[in-house]
Amino acid sequence: MDFHNEGLPDNLFELLNGRALHDKQHEAMMLLTTTQDLWPHTAMVSVGEVVAVDRTHLRLAMWPSTTTTQNLERTGQAMLVLFYGAKAYYLRLSVEALADHKAARHPRRRFSAKVDGVREDVAKYADITSGVQIQLKEPGDVLSRWQETIEDLLADD
Repeated sequence: MDFHNEGLPDNLFELLNGRALHDKQHEAMMLLTTTQDLWPHTAMVSVGEVVAVDRTHLRLAMWPSTTTTQNLERTGQAMLVLFYGAKAYYLRLSVEALADHKAARHPRRRFSAKVDGVREDVAKYADITSGVQIQLKEPGDVLSRWQETIEDLLADD
């Protein structure tokens, strides 16, 4: 299957809309970047670090000084991989750093990501029954931080 440029399908847009984080707290995704020596690098991200601004634009909140952040700043490219709704999704992203949010409550490097292509992957002979799932150790604290991070991501400054 090829990548299409029609933006996020309805179910991914709903998943990444930044709302009802409690109901989505178990969903995790993989953000793939390329290291300076051209090796793939994978980071696990959550619905508290990725938000859809619209169907073709995301915002990402990354920990500063990580390999992922360095890769994003250097290459301006990433792939977000999700397993959701019995399908695998691969999102090609063109990424650029945003200015730091002056009133940010959590130290994150903010990025704007344009969805350059989406690929939906299903097999005729098998169903995907689950994706990457997580269990938060302190859901109350984490969900509060995620909500604040989403608000910081969507801030205009």
